[in-house]
Amino acid sequence: MPAQDEHNLVETAAPQATVTPATGPADPHKGEVAHWTPDGEVQPAGAAPSEEAVIDAIATVHDPEIPVNIYELGLIYAIELHDDGRVKVEMTLTAPNCPSAQELPLQVKEAVEKVPGVSDAHVDVVWDPPWDMSRMSDEARLALNMF
Repeated sequence: MPAQDEHNLVETAAPQATVTPATGPADPHKGEVAHWTPDGEVQPAGAAPSEEAVIDAIATVHDPEIPVNIYELGLIYAIELHDDGRVKVEMTLTAPNCPSAQELPLQVKEAVEKVPGVSDAHVDVVWDPPWDMSRMSDEARLALNMF
């Protein structure tokens, strides 16, 4: 996954934000959750697994019917990084009757749990907002000849 710099992850159709870790013991946000959503919501965080590492891990998961990783497809709606190493991922599927509905969330959980600093991963499948092709990154559109 190409990155322009460590704070500008990947340009996609949906706006993205980065997680800004808290620094030092005097940080007023120490102990809060870092939260990234496609809509750009960000809350600060303390010491937690690297956001880049979590996204890279998620990007190793591919929909078996589409030759693009699920992050580039825009299936990841939110990632919460907690100070104690817990990670919560909200994701969706391309359709409610997706044949991979059981395996993709499990694959995301297993991939995230391998990231250094992660103590536990929880994956929720959500349906609101419904996924559509506008959530795909430019890289995904190019790979699928959808320009």
